[in-house]
Amino acid sequence: MDALTRPSFIIINLSLLFLIFLFVIVARMKKKDQIHQAFLFLMTTIFLWGVGSVLLYYDYLTGSPVRFFTVCLAYIGLILTPIAVLLLSLVFAQTKIKLNWKYAALFIVPLISIIMLLTNNEHHLFYRYLRYEDLADAASLGSYFIVHTLYSYICLLVGMINLVRFSIKNAGFFSWQSLFIFLGIFSSFGYNALLTFQVIKGQFHTNVIVFIITFAFFFLAIIKFDLFRVIPIALQNIVDHISDSYLVIDAQEMVIDFNQTFQNTFSPLIKVSRKETLDCLIERVEDNPAFQEVLKLVKEDLNQNDSRRYEQSFEIAGQEKFFVIEVTPLINKGIYLSTVILFKDMTEIRAAMETIQQNYEILAEKERLASLGQLIGGIAHNLRTPIMSIAGGLEGLLDLITEYEHSVGDPAVTVEDHREIAQEMKSWIEKIRPYCAYMSDIISTVKGQASQFSSDNLQTFMLDELIKRVELLMRHELKKYHCVLRIQNRIELPLEIQGDVSSLVQIFDNLIMNSIHAYQGKNGTIDLTIQMEDDHVLFALTDMAEGIPLAVQERLFKEMVTTKGKAGTGLGLYMSYATIRGRFNGNMWFESREGAGTTFYISIPAFRAVNSSVEG
Repeated sequence: MDALTRPSFIIINLSLLFLIFLFVIVARMKKKDQIHQAFLFLMTTIFLWGVGSVLLYYDYLTGSPVRFFTVCLAYIGLILTPIAVLLLSLVFAQTKIKLNWKYAALFIVPLISIIMLLTNNEHHLFYRYLRYEDLADAASLGSYFIVHTLYSYICLLVGMINLVRFSIKNAGFFSWQSLFIFLGIFSSFGYNALLTFQVIKGQFHTNVIVFIITFAFFFLAIIKFDLFRVIPIALQNIVDHISDSYLVIDAQEMVIDFNQTFQNTFSPLIKVSRKETLDCLIERVEDNPAFQEVLKLVKEDLNQNDSRRYEQSFEIAGQEKFFVIEVTPLINKGIYLSTVILFKDMTEIRAAMETIQQNYEILAEKERLASLGQLIGGIAHNLRTPIMSIAGGLEGLLDLITEYEHSVGDPAVTVEDHREIAQEMKSWIEKIRPYCAYMSDIISTVKGQASQFSSDNLQTFMLDELIKRVELLMRHELKKYHCVLRIQNRIELPLEIQGDVSSLVQIFDNLIMNSIHAYQGKNGTIDLTIQMEDDHVLFALTDMAEGIPLAVQERLFKEMVTTKGKAGTGLGLYMSYATIRGRFNGNMWFESREGAGTTFYISIPAFRAVNSSVEG
């Protein structure tokens, strides 16, 4: 009985009871992560070590001989504890690990040590002799024990470095988590080192007590402060200040984290707390179908390997807000950990986009009006010559009519004279006819261009019609600036194209005007080559002017840039590219060298080639 009342024996038994208490707490948890499993494994190894130590110490206090069974029980726990610490640190660092042959290999040396322990009576390599007072003394240990000790200290050192490193990295140096882990490591590793290298003297059971103290510190860091379920303090301070809201759901469909932005944004709709299930949240927002639907979609997407993206609007505090919701799984080395639901508030961005769209439409309308003004100016010039010619012809006809009236009843006027007058009238009419046809073509072209200026309806048109309109509408500008447009159509069959011909005409007019301006008032030639490339029509418009500066080339089509200074807006090419891509399902690009000229390419799908012989 005296042995049972000794303070040291009472302390080791109380420590063991405390270990059992902690073991029960962790084991009773309904939803255990891998960190809890690693924690239970470490507790089991320390428990074996502790029970063996208690039995050894009891035999020592009562004067009984050292029993082989209790030595094996204590040393098996002692051998496995460093491995348990290492595994705990690996799970701590990675949240989850996928058990494979690499982790199984960690148990090779401990397994050899256990075999050497169980067969020690045959070789005495694990320990030379058994006496309780000398169990912690180097003199009693065998030569193999050095291998075991070296491997154990490597495992302990790596494990404890991992614990310290990642606790500081995650939670910060001055956090409670880091403090408890550091104290636990310092107490066990420091005492063990001092005992092993004979700096201090201590009995075998004292090492177990120190390890149980270490375990208590780990328990506080892991369970009490929920170190492995919440975002660390240092990181939490950062994410609370980001503008996007987020919610984190683990593999058990439990809320493990959210930031302050989420609380501030969605507090009128729902109150969220950590460790509550996703099903509880879904039930709680029955009066808000939109938010409930989002949570149901999130529930369906849990444990998926790819991300999901949704757009949803919510009415929050009487204001409609628009969100882009991204559901992203967190996977580490093939193991699913949790899912992050990110709520990006797009309300202000959407309003800004609407403003930009309105401004774009205003600029586009200005560009259309400018093009229309340019079109009208060219038409007025093109109509002036035929109108004057027709007016001259009418004057000639009027003179002939007057002459004919005077000849009626005049006996001096012969039949031949009447025929001559009629022939001259026909001559004037033949002169007037092509001018009328030309004016008719101009009017038809302008009418089609003006009436379909803003049309988005899908139509078809013939390639020849496009060429004819471009030639007619650009004739004045080309003549005015002393430039020549050479069109080379290498497509033999009549070709039909789907889309709005007026939009395409406007694009070519804009490109030709840019080429004209690139010559800066000098005489120039502009080549338009048309050919088939697979099932697309390829247009190539080339000038041999100054080319486009490299700084402008890098921004062309991406934003509104111009080389004309205040005389241009840069909207023409920007709109042309958007129209070709959006309304013709085609592509537009360019090649340019400064001082050598520029070629713009437009590729659009051909609708069909018409066989003229069949059509006829």
